Amino acid sequence: MSLLRYSIVDVFTDRPFTGNPLAIVFDAQDLAREQMQAIAREFNLSETIFVLPPTTPEATYRVRIFTPGTELPFAGHPTVGCAVTLLRNGAIKGPDVVQECGAGLLPIHIDEVHGTATVTGGQPTVGAELDPLPLLESIGLTEADYAGPAPRSAGCGLEFTFLSVTEDAVARLRPAGLVDNLSVFHWDPERRFAHVRVLVPEVGVAEDPATGSAALGLGVWLVTSGLLPGEGLSEYEIGQGLEMHRPSALHCAITASGGRAVSATVTGHVVPIASGEMIVPPFVG
Repeated sequence: MSLLRYSIVDVFTDRPFTGNPLAIVFDAQDLAREQMQAIAREFNLSETIFVLPPTTPEATYRVRIFTPGTELPFAGHPTVGCAVTLLRNGAIKGPDVVQECGAGLLPIHIDEVHGTATVTGGQPTVGAELDPLPLLESIGLTEADYAGPAPRSAGCGLEFTFLSVTEDAVARLRPAGLVDNLSVFHWDPERRFAHVRVLVPEVGVAEDPATGSAALGLGVWLVTSGLLPGEGLSEYEIGQGLEMHRPSALHCAITASGGRAVSATVTGHVVPIASGEMIVPPFVG
């Protein structure tokens, strides 16, 4: 038997019991992958992050991230929540650290005073334009709910498909078919604000209350679609989780050059909720 420390925090919010809850398991280097997956199922949150020693001198620490159903190379709210918590616990020194994960080495800036972290995503990627009708049908919407421009996949370490709809359609959507890694949103150009819902059922999470990785990809989509400038730095805000009674706020920025996104960041608050210890047998399955 081994004894492991853990913490629960709420991410992308400044109030308890809102935002996206996260489990952080410390000193996890002796756990097998199967044990990590079983612990993630036990917490049954959208993601659980495991902290390990880095394998390269360029990294401050290493992590592995699991949903209840699978392992992810990168995710935004675990990255933000873990960085702030490690600094608060004295396990790392800030304000600038590097996280090693499946998506590579990611720079993070931590503001200890305000309890926030800013994560720089990986290399932006973007796919071809997609037909909106099958996507709309998969979430119980019609062509009248479509706002455009064309949906396409985009990401900064983890790709999502982005579908722009009318404001009232965001609240009305109901998954009616096979849909995964889909970010459905309404974009307000004057406020540079997106009302977002993210559906990820294949990883064991029907809907996510705050998705930092999708927030990064949205910036790539916005630049590619011409809704944010193709040169320089642009900031935008995301509200997510309202329909789940877990309101979340994500502050984002995208840097573009020559009409293409070249880097993106997402910033969020972290609120401590609980901490404790768990007993882990030699095999958990």
